[in-house]
Amino acid sequence: MLISILLLAAITAGGFAITYLFEDDESFMWRLAAGSVIGMAVFGTVSFLLAMAAGLNAGTVTAAIVLTMAPLIVLFRQPIQGRFFHDWEKAKGKLKGASRAKALRFAYYALSFIVLLLFFSQTMYQTAEGIFTGGSNNLGDLPYHIGAILSFSDGANFPPMNPSYAGAKFSYPFIADLVTACFMKLGAGLRDAMFVQNVVWAVALLVILERYVVRLTGDRLAGRLAPPLLFLSGGLGFLWFLGDLGAQSKGLTEFIWNLPKDYTIGDEFRWGNSLITLFMTQRSLLLGMQITLIVIGYLWSVFTKPATEVDRSERVSLIRLLIVGLIAGLLPLVHLHSLAVLFVIAAFLFFLRLDLWKVWVAFGVGVCLIAVPELAWSMTGSANEAAKFFKFHIGWDSRDNNIFWFWLKNTGLVFPMLIFGVFLLIRNAKGNEKNGKSGITAPKKGSDAQSSTETGGYSLLFFYLPFFFLFVIANIAKLAPWEWDNIKVLIYWYIGTLPLIGYALAWMWREGTALKVAAAVCLFLLTASGSLDVWRTISGANKIRVFDADAVRIGERLRLTTSANALFLNAPTYNSAVALTGRQSLMRYPGHLASHGIDYGPREADVKTMYAGGPNAEALLQRYGIDFVLISPEERSSMRANEPYFANYPIAAEVGQYKVYKIR
Repeated sequence: MLISILLLAAITAGGFAITYLFEDDESFMWRLAAGSVIGMAVFGTVSFLLAMAAGLNAGTVTAAIVLTMAPLIVLFRQPIQGRFFHDWEKAKGKLKGASRAKALRFAYYALSFIVLLLFFSQTMYQTAEGIFTGGSNNLGDLPYHIGAILSFSDGANFPPMNPSYAGAKFSYPFIADLVTACFMKLGAGLRDAMFVQNVVWAVALLVILERYVVRLTGDRLAGRLAPPLLFLSGGLGFLWFLGDLGAQSKGLTEFIWNLPKDYTIGDEFRWGNSLITLFMTQRSLLLGMQITLIVIGYLWSVFTKPATEVDRSERVSLIRLLIVGLIAGLLPLVHLHSLAVLFVIAAFLFFLRLDLWKVWVAFGVGVCLIAVPELAWSMTGSANEAAKFFKFHIGWDSRDNNIFWFWLKNTGLVFPMLIFGVFLLIRNAKGNEKNGKSGITAPKKGSDAQSSTETGGYSLLFFYLPFFFLFVIANIAKLAPWEWDNIKVLIYWYIGTLPLIGYALAWMWREGTALKVAAAVCLFLLTASGSLDVWRTISGANKIRVFDADAVRIGERLRLTTSANALFLNAPTYNSAVALTGRQSLMRYPGHLASHGIDYGPREADVKTMYAGGPNAEALLQRYGIDFVLISPEERSSMRANEPYFANYPIAAEVGQYKVYKIR
């Protein structure tokens, strides 16, 4: 684990320096958080380019680290050096002395860190019985990411091809998994590298989200509330929990330690807690969201700036927007849906502030310089069918539920608090107009209460329009082959809503005892269901075996004894032992392939024919160039594998009920 921590620190240093190229007034902690994700995105992209030229090895990874750290040179230039020392002294000053506020701030971050540490420790762990996960939605995603990571670290998968569908371009945003593979090339373990990265990225999201909400609302309390509202998100599932508690005979303590199901995702609920359904399972989003928030936060600062102020420093503004655009341009291979969200937000801001067209164009140029080549590369030779990524579909994943009840059940008080937040902003905007002010005023330093009552106005409401548009479009159309994947867009609607909810809760907290109690109750109701699901994972109640012990052993053996570019035939399942080899499969889980828009039907039929044996099987084995065939309990049950036929081939490896035959 020490190797992963040291590598992450080196990469963060480069990203930390980059923040000084576009942000003047941010805290040292924010720069570390932003630096960790910017550095990772840069490092992953540079590693990809170097590996395309010379393969992924210790040399190319080391070179990528050196190049990622190169921006540190800007810290030796004035006035950046002065700002760095100012930020450093300010950070040290916050640690000196003791006060109630400092104690509460420390407790907030310490508790958050411990929760995230315990939660992500359940992403993957190994015992004598195999590889397990504690995430109820991670059963299919974990082997997918393991297969992708090992295909880079052990499978010579450059240029990147889809390890789950041989012969097709790997068009899934893979930078997060490539970064893990790079760490492994320098000696880190798979589980340790994933764990350290996941925790650091989640902590970075906490810091960046908090600052993002403070920047939009001017209210530090609203900023503090935003991360728990995101990480513990959920709907009315706690009511179902109370019903289950009353219907069983165990005591409360025993039931809490052995929760039988999730209360934010399942047959009754589709929204899902963000940690359970998104950040543990979709590593690309866990890295891409912070980059997106950094960019959106900067666009907000431009959006609310008077045109005259922009004009006075037009050259600086254009350069900085270009740099921010370059950072956003890294997203196609990090998380493509995040780039699509940024496109929508930028388009709205462009038309809302046409007077700033030059800076918007500068941002767009920066994005295109990196994003267009990445998109062109990923789309060329891809097996994904673009037509499957848009189709009119009303109600997202509401199924037969009434759409209004569906959203109330899944999100609880989100919409009532959103409406209340909008009301407060409009009221404050009218008050500001009477006082001769307009828009949003800057928060007064060191005064949370003052800033929260003065902040508000139409600027934030206009800024919210693209987020609301995302909600609408995700409820009238499928933006992916599988409708539930609209969550990748809907989560940004929720992110855009958090400043308004946080603002409303912070206002209630300061308006007397009765409203303070109401604010506490509302916060509890907004996070109760998500807390139950997160606790279920942390407590270890959800112990799901992904690979059995024999699959792990045969995977390790094949990784050492087969060629890095070997092609395997296996049953199309999510947890094939082939994923542990780093080698490519002719075909794996149809659910993943369908969600990526791949027409796998004809190949699936050929897989069944090959497992049936006979003359047709022989011809297909040769046509596809199959090197090895796996026969395990899965192939025997789902494929009805003709073992007497494959017995004519030599056995390459055998462990327990797992056999691998060498075809050529």
